[in-house]
Amino acid sequence: MASLLHPVLFLLLPLLHVQSNSHQKPQWPLQRVPVVLPQQIEERPPPSFIGPAHLEVTSSCGPECHKEAPTPSYWDLRHFLSYETLHSNGQLTETVVGIYGFNPNMLKSPAAEPGRSRTKRQIFGHDGRFSIVDQDFLLNYPFSTAVKLSTGCSGTLVGNQHVLTAAHCIHDGKNYVKGTQRLRVGFLKPRQKDPLSNNSTDNKMKFQWIRVKRTHVPKGWIKGNANEIGMDYDYSLLELKKAHKRKHMKLGVSPSAQQLPGKRVQFSGFDNDRPGQLVYRFCKAGDETYDLLYQHCDAQPGASGSGVYARMWDRRRRRWERKVIGIFSGHQWVDLNGAPQEFNVAVRITPLKYAQICYWIKGNYMDCREG
Repeated sequence: MASLLHPVLFLLLPLLHVQSNSHQKPQWPLQRVPVVLPQQIEERPPPSFIGPAHLEVTSSCGPECHKEAPTPSYWDLRHFLSYETLHSNGQLTETVVGIYGFNPNMLKSPAAEPGRSRTKRQIFGHDGRFSIVDQDFLLNYPFSTAVKLSTGCSGTLVGNQHVLTAAHCIHDGKNYVKGTQRLRVGFLKPRQKDPLSNNSTDNKMKFQWIRVKRTHVPKGWIKGNANEIGMDYDYSLLELKKAHKRKHMKLGVSPSAQQLPGKRVQFSGFDNDRPGQLVYRFCKAGDETYDLLYQHCDAQPGASGSGVYARMWDRRRRRWERKVIGIFSGHQWVDLNGAPQEFNVAVRITPLKYAQICYWIKGNYMDCREG
């Protein structure tokens, strides 16, 4: 039976509303971010839309593999952060970027606790997910920022017309997947109640869909695809054809797991084993690299692309702020010395990724200098 929100409300409140009278408030780090600017745009041949979206990510590279990867050069980073843009009319362009004000010392991975071994399951022990079924919660922030993609993934509203999701939901590393050409984003809304009907199902929710105008995918994903270091760039931004009129979530540069409140992360998505339901979860963050966060959140396919967020104190604005700090990539299956291991992986929003995604949203780097 699906877990409902009301019985666990008191469990969620400490995470949704961190006590403001704490002597040591978890604070968003103060830092300047670099600048990622377009330099050249070229047209590319129209893509082939081949194969369905794969909602699970398969990789031969686990945490230690990622930590041992060579540090990318400035020119590597320029290539990885250059991007393709797919337009709704089928036009495809490639944008080469320049990077300014970047400190190579930023590429150092944060210190992290040793990862725990886990069995080959998508649900670790007791299923800790909660189905959000009350309309008062579904239609209000932060749950209202969760949306569903027509390819089967989830996403998060990060602008008046923008949705952040995983790259593998629209591109398999080699080709754009079927359904991307007419990609849509679904918003849960109440059904129109029939005044002549006493059917209780009239109170259920339905998806209202908005077409996507353009899609941005970093070349780091397309170069590497899911079987290489390209997992570091498993994110994409969608621009809708019209504004959605909901409150969106802000972007934030990902703090280290040690800095997160309770060392926990949380996210909401549309897991495919609970059709039509928004599923919320929180869990303790585990191992991490500079680009990836490994955590123990229970999830099923369909949750891929959900925005991983935290709530911390903003010293400049003197208020609590929720910010998206990562994108849930999904379950990473790794063959480690002949023994299969599974990791739940989220792509961290690094300063460079913040600069890139923020520019995609705002179109002005001056509005993207503080993460």
